Amino acid sequence: MARAHLYIEGIVQGVFYRAFTRDVATRLGLHGWVKNLLDGRVEAVFEGEKADIEKAIVECYKGPPSARVTNIEISWEPYQGEFSGFEIRYY
Repeated sequence: MARAHLYIEGIVQGVFYRAFTRDVATRLGLHGWVKNLLDGRVEAVFEGEKADIEKAIVECYKGPPSARVTNIEISWEPYQGEFSGFEIRYY
C-alpha cells in the first residue's frame, strides 16, 4: 500500500476538477481527499495500491475537459490507512 500527496497547478478550479478526481479515485478503489487551495491550486491525497495511485496521477494530468493542468507536485509518503473513502473537502 502507498500514499501520494499532490499539488495540482493550472486551470483547475471552477472546472469540476475535484469531482473528476473523486470519481477517478472511487473507480480505482483509492481512499483520501481533494480540495481547492486559496492560491488556485488543488491539493489531493491518495491511499491504496501504488499501481492504482499511478493510474490516478495519469488521469489527474488529463483532468476534466475544461481543466488545463500545467504541473503536479507529487510527494510519496508512508501509507497511513486513515481514510475509509474518498471525499471532497472544503477549505
